[in-house]
Amino acid sequence: MEKTWNNKAWFMVLPVLLLVAFSAVIPLMTVVNYSVQDTFGNNQFFWAGAEWFEEILHSDRFHAALGRNLFFSLVILLIEIPLGIVIALNMPRRGWGVPVCLVLMSLPLLIPWNVVGTIWQVFGRVDIGLLGRTLEALGINYNYVQNPVHAWITVFIMDVWHWTSLVVLLCYAGLVSIPDAFYQAAKIDGASRWAVFRYIQLPKMNRVLLIAVLLRFMDSFMIYTEPFVVTGGGPGNSTTFLSIDLVKMAVGQFDLGPAAAMSIIYFLIILLMSWVFYTVMTNYDAER
Repeated sequence: MEKTWNNKAWFMVLPVLLLVAFSAVIPLMTVVNYSVQDTFGNNQFFWAGAEWFEEILHSDRFHAALGRNLFFSLVILLIEIPLGIVIALNMPRRGWGVPVCLVLMSLPLLIPWNVVGTIWQVFGRVDIGLLGRTLEALGINYNYVQNPVHAWITVFIMDVWHWTSLVVLLCYAGLVSIPDAFYQAAKIDGASRWAVFRYIQLPKMNRVLLIAVLLRFMDSFMIYTEPFVVTGGGPGNSTTFLSIDLVKMAVGQFDLGPAAAMSIIYFLIILLMSWVFYTVMTNYDAER
């Protein structure tokens, strides 16, 4: 008997697909249009070709902001991924502690980004902030407004506090999916704690770790609200990431052409880096 396929269900999601395509394609094409033209106001545009792209790619300002973004994302991944794994490994698997830990881990993720920035802006202030006042009482000269190193440390700690929970929850989901028979067999074989992690737990977390790395890289590379609220990109330009610099160029200076070109380059860099992460990690998983 020949099996028939009914694809009419696609008509149910077609409106959603059209809405997503419209909301994504129209702004993208608008940015592309601005990136190849110049305007002096009055809605008059002049063809500029690849002029803005060449200007951005040869700009020291762009290279500096890109370097800060890459450095920030690299440090964040090196801190949050191992820390998230360690916390997930030490969370309870059953009992009343499971819902308590899950709720506590979820709380930072529920706070809006601008609120997170405001919390840490107040928390780190020397005059009224708990962290700032405590460090000052301990004799530590801490001031994220004037010291670039302190500003970087504050932004790092803020992001780790806000987003490590995401890595923890993903890793925990991978760990709880491991059958108890695996642990029982390892116990019978006399496997060490490291051997259990290396050959049982880590392979089961490969997929969720891939998701965690991709999400955390994209989020950290596109970070804007939190550092903008806390430091405003300062002191000076020390914490001015590409997103902050892009907003300054588009809104502050109203250089729409260069800003549009930078946004497209920014998007392509994120797309390329995410593809590299995905390809490397999936190939590594396939080889094993």
